[in-house]
Amino acid sequence: MIKHSKTQHAMRSILGGLLACLMLTACGGDMSDLQQYIAEVKARPATPIEPIPPVKTYQPYPYDGTSGRDPFRSSSSEGRELAQGEDGRPESLGPRPDFSRDKEYLENFELDTLSMVGTFANSDGFWGLIRDPDGRVHRVIPGEYLGKNHGQITLIDDGQVVLSELINDGTGGWLQREAALALEG
Repeated sequence: MIKHSKTQHAMRSILGGLLACLMLTACGGDMSDLQQYIAEVKARPATPIEPIPPVKTYQPYPYDGTSGRDPFRSSSSEGRELAQGEDGRPESLGPRPDFSRDKEYLENFELDTLSMVGTFANSDGFWGLIRDPDGRVHRVIPGEYLGKNHGQITLIDDGQVVLSELINDGTGGWLQREAALALEG
């Protein structure tokens, strides 16, 4: 019985090898159509490559040292009024976000993920149309908030939404900066 099984195994191996050889020889058929297509592709004229854009020359910024802030002084505390806090530490008297107000929906997104897509105007002024990252469009008016930096809309015109943001300076105070969303186009 063992001998019979070995013979069957050997016979199967030989038949499998013959079948594989037979299949490989079938693949070597006429390839003239493939060679003709390759020749046609090689005969096509090459499309020209766009030239490299010219390198922009560096324009140095002239610093005269008389205008602007001193680059060797810390900007986070400069120009901030300080008062004595309840715990004896200095406390900023400048602008602060209102943490007691309810957050508006567009404050859940970073400002650079929002985009201005249009405006509406009526006798009261402009309404801005802002698209969130999910693709939904929201109507905004001056006084509303958007972005994660406590940005309050101060102006809407036909080309932009301007807002005033409050940025934590890292030392307990807040710095006010202007930002804008320009109309896409």
